[in-house]
Amino acid sequence: MSDKWWAKVLRLVGIVLMGLTAVFTLMGGAGTSCVAINPQGFGGSFTGIAPYQWLYILFVVITFAFGVMGARAVLLLIRNRLNSYRYSVIALIGGTIIGVIHMLVSRSLRGSSMPVDMVTYTNVLTLGVFLIFRFPGLWEQIGYGRPVQSNLTGTAGGLTAITSGVICLTIQYWMGATHTIGGVNYADVWHVQLQLIGWFLVVAGAFTLLLAEGILWRKKVPIKLETIIEG
Repeated sequence: MSDKWWAKVLRLVGIVLMGLTAVFTLMGGAGTSCVAINPQGFGGSFTGIAPYQWLYILFVVITFAFGVMGARAVLLLIRNRLNSYRYSVIALIGGTIIGVIHMLVSRSLRGSSMPVDMVTYTNVLTLGVFLIFRFPGLWEQIGYGRPVQSNLTGTAGGLTAITSGVICLTIQYWMGATHTIGGVNYADVWHVQLQLIGWFLVVAGAFTLLLAEGILWRKKVPIKLETIIEG
């Protein structure tokens, strides 16, 4: 019996969400590094975190580490490894905990925790989806790491790469409001790097997706001798 179509869709949704969460977490860690290294250089409320610079450096390191874990979790999910679900949940719980602590500290020291809020909320959302997947009746159909009839490796990898690439290409626009300090949009300071990474992911993802769907290349099925004789 083949996998149910809705199970395939939910499995793909989980993988794509995990990919988006990993990208947000990595960007969150990298973005915090500017303030952590030079808190007094931004002025305003950021001067309040200067005495706790060491703590924000820890936030950068730990957040980035959970982002890397999230990226590895995506690869495990795409390959349908046995430990993929457990590894993903650990990465999401870790990202959520460090995000909540970061939010509370920032709100206490400077009166605001943006933009780390979005990274934390994304971790919470994806964690909630993965926990729902464990509900009886769902896990038997969606369960990552179990034998499946359909191979979604190429499709999942392609969709995840495309959505991650779109984030890199557009983040300076929809995150500009929370990253503009003194008239400078700090979400766009790595414009060239993000554009290169973004377009690479979009092109690679589209190519992978087209291959997975058999649009660019179809595997030739060998004709057996018995088939020719019977024909």
